[in-house]
Amino acid sequence: MNPGIKVFAPATVANVACGFDILGFALEKPGDEIIARFSDTPGLRITKITGAQGKLPYDIEKNTAGYAAMRLLEHLGETRLGIDMEIHKKMPFGSGLGSSAASAVGGVMAVNELLKRPLEKRELLPFAVLGEQIADGAYHADNVAPSLLGGMVLIRSNEELDVHRLFLPKGLFASVIYPHVEILTKDARAVLSDTVSLKKCIAQNGNLAGLIVGLFQSDFGLIGRSLEDVVIEPQRAKLIPYFYEVKQAALEQGALGCSISGAGPSIFALSPNSLVAEEVGKAMQKVFTQAGIENDLFLSPINQEGAVKL
Repeated sequence: MNPGIKVFAPATVANVACGFDILGFALEKPGDEIIARFSDTPGLRITKITGAQGKLPYDIEKNTAGYAAMRLLEHLGETRLGIDMEIHKKMPFGSGLGSSAASAVGGVMAVNELLKRPLEKRELLPFAVLGEQIADGAYHADNVAPSLLGGMVLIRSNEELDVHRLFLPKGLFASVIYPHVEILTKDARAVLSDTVSLKKCIAQNGNLAGLIVGLFQSDFGLIGRSLEDVVIEPQRAKLIPYFYEVKQAALEQGALGCSISGAGPSIFALSPNSLVAEEVGKAMQKVFTQAGIENDLFLSPINQEGAVKL
């Protein structure tokens, strides 16, 4: 049997408080694994899906990993090439951790690796974004780009995919809590107002700029003052039970900042080191556990590698 190749694409935290749709960072875990191998049957096929509870389609045109990989093969003029793909979901759906983005990234990365890397990693970004777009209808890279490239990524323009990795200070560590409650991305988008007051616009711009400067200068104080979302978080917090209690618990344990991961319901906190992050994670988890809400805690430095061949 042709062993093929296996790729891991990590989960991500998008928005990062003050960077709605333009900031995201990668975690070391969880993530998705995609296997691709050559087949004697022409065309791309999805032959196996695990960990998806039957929620993912095998249809290439409706599956984020398959769609992204197919667009790449079209670009390379290799659509008749026989390739079998397996998708192994190792992360929760609807968690606000970029599940569909990880699948799309894994799909294009696996096919590119199988074909001996005809494209550089960064050149895979447009195809992965197209793959995620069929899942949530939006053309944005704040999950896809960090899952592919790793690190903390700034997307200056989603339309142009003008993306840039930011400098990260040593020690920065994430605590991410995923409560087992369902929030659909479309519902999380629906609660958002189309207008922002001038006062809030100025405050949010200041926080975003402050966060970037804080990262480049390794100024944890400035990072902490800047990790504040005055626009999106107040509108979405009501969708997540006990959000403010969890945030307060994280800050009391020394977190630099705490906010919603992506569209939620996951909540992330950033800390200056792993020890603080562990205490922050325990405090966040305690709130949900005492409320009788099942949850998963992920502790991770910011993943600098992004998607990798295993």
